[in-house]
Amino acid sequence: MRRSELLEYLDRLLEPARLKDYCPNGLQVEGRGEVRRVVAGVTASLALLQAAVEERADAVLVHHGYFWRGEDQRVTGVRRARLATLLREDINLIAYHLPLDVHPELGNNACLGRLLGWQPDGRFADQDLGFLATLEGELAAGRVAAEVAVRLGREPLLLGDPDRPVRRVAWCTGGAQGLFEQAIGAGVDLYLSGEVSEPTAHLARESGVAYVSAGHHATERYGIEALGRHLAEHCGLECVFIDIDNPA
Repeated sequence: MRRSELLEYLDRLLEPARLKDYCPNGLQVEGRGEVRRVVAGVTASLALLQAAVEERADAVLVHHGYFWRGEDQRVTGVRRARLATLLREDINLIAYHLPLDVHPELGNNACLGRLLGWQPDGRFADQDLGFLATLEGELAAGRVAAEVAVRLGREPLLLGDPDRPVRRVAWCTGGAQGLFEQAIGAGVDLYLSGEVSEPTAHLARESGVAYVSAGHHATERYGIEALGRHLAEHCGLECVFIDIDNPA
């Protein structure tokens, strides 16, 4: 399909215009006008771009693209190598950040909730970024963290009392530890995100609400993979998801 048709479809699906974000959503680097084969991945790292070249991709579709607010805008070093690869190979770079986090079906939060068996019944925080759910039965915080480890294949960090009874949970994938206080205000027993900061431990101890840090990459693998499958099913594109290992 034409690149313009693909971008129009993605914008209708993900509605980026309704969100305030930290980077441009949609087409970030222009490549060839016809798109048949897409490589999807979490982050537009050089490793992913090189894999896309090997896959003869016309476009790379990611959650973490380029041109973040406040970063150095000079095209040197790593940034030069990445952009040079895209431009030399005439590959499009398409990125959706917050729109992919919040989408009710294909978003990172929706996909992670399904993986963990958490059925969303509410939202919290600015722009409805965070999701809320009530567990079917009461579990200890340590048991919840153990189930997260099994589902994600990665041992999470649990802050707070592992014996804390958990019935109400909140989550927001990636680097959303800053929403912890708002999750507490929403009345939850446990909050899960991808990263942790120094104040997070104190907030967990003093509030009594457990915090699970499950990994930025580990919590955000699923939305972009689901979006690639969607494009294959609804747009007839060849979509390959490539998971570049990242322990962070």
